[in-house]
Amino acid sequence: MATLTIRNAKKSYGAVEVLKGVTLEAEDGEFIALVGPSGCGKSTLLNMIAGLEKVTSGEIWIGDRMVNSVPPKDRDIAMVFQSYALYPTMSVRENITFGMESRGVPKAEQNAAVDRVAAFLQIEPLLKRKPGQLSGGQRQRVAMGRALVRDPSLFLFDEPLSNLDAKLRVEMRTEIKKLHAKVGKTTVYVTHDQVEAMTLASRIAVMYKGELQQFDKPAAVYSRPANLFVAGFMGSPSMNFLPGTIAEGGIRLDDGTVLPMAPPAGVSGNVILGVRPEHIHPTHDESLARRRNVAKVSAAVEVVEPTGAETIVVMRLGEREITGRFAPDLAPAAGQTVELAFDMDHACLFDPKTEKLI
Repeated sequence: MATLTIRNAKKSYGAVEVLKGVTLEAEDGEFIALVGPSGCGKSTLLNMIAGLEKVTSGEIWIGDRMVNSVPPKDRDIAMVFQSYALYPTMSVRENITFGMESRGVPKAEQNAAVDRVAAFLQIEPLLKRKPGQLSGGQRQRVAMGRALVRDPSLFLFDEPLSNLDAKLRVEMRTEIKKLHAKVGKTTVYVTHDQVEAMTLASRIAVMYKGELQQFDKPAAVYSRPANLFVAGFMGSPSMNFLPGTIAEGGIRLDDGTVLPMAPPAGVSGNVILGVRPEHIHPTHDESLARRRNVAKVSAAVEVVEPTGAETIVVMRLGEREITGRFAPDLAPAAGQTVELAFDMDHACLFDPKTEKLI
């Protein structure tokens, strides 16, 4: 196993700067998720770790070795791609052993490795099949098997579940988490899906426009986002943002409503209040009795979206649209005016100029 250290890594294509100096470190055996919207630079960073892209400046270390000029085959890594990258004319067994065959690994050792990995991933019945005879989930297991037989220091995953349907994606997410728990190898996982990042990673690196926005544990990224981008990107539905002003007794919204909240010392003037949908409750919710600091407002219900386990409610608060996540038996009907309670103990304040968390 090995640590991964990235120091001020930059990548430019001519005058276009794709990565603007990324610094982060993955501890030995840690699972790091690189998450962000398309074009943020996360896949470029992964390719630089793998050696598929050259580093314009900065350093990448795997363990105690700087690998900037080390060829991909000598970095002791294994990569699982979005497209599976399986050879269609080869059987599953041949796909898994191809890398070992090219490195001259003895047949007996190849067979032992395949048997071990096939049992681990439960793909023994598939070894004689061709990739065209497999489902998407089975192909992804084979791709992971090909990576596992190498027993690398570092696993790299490049959006491996994006081609799967929603149900299978959830199942494979669980399998990847089990896999990491068993093998314990340092893993870097690229995804644009913030739910994948939250559920899989020990720490999340949120990227935007080539810059690292926040690098922390999932709970910290979700509850104390570093800035407005992180707050809006992490979470679905995303955090509600309400412009306001520090006033006597709390935060005065632009419609004149004052929400009781003690701002941090020294903070004055304009702010942006951030409240996640699950921290907005109808006032008849019995759980409010356990909450110490709530602010009550009235809002008009515009859209109600039942999803089964919960109901998403879009409402109008003054000139602002807000979204709440309610239990189905507490959800209002479209067209109603509802009394709401904001759980202010979980609210965030942002500086409208710097967009950073206050």
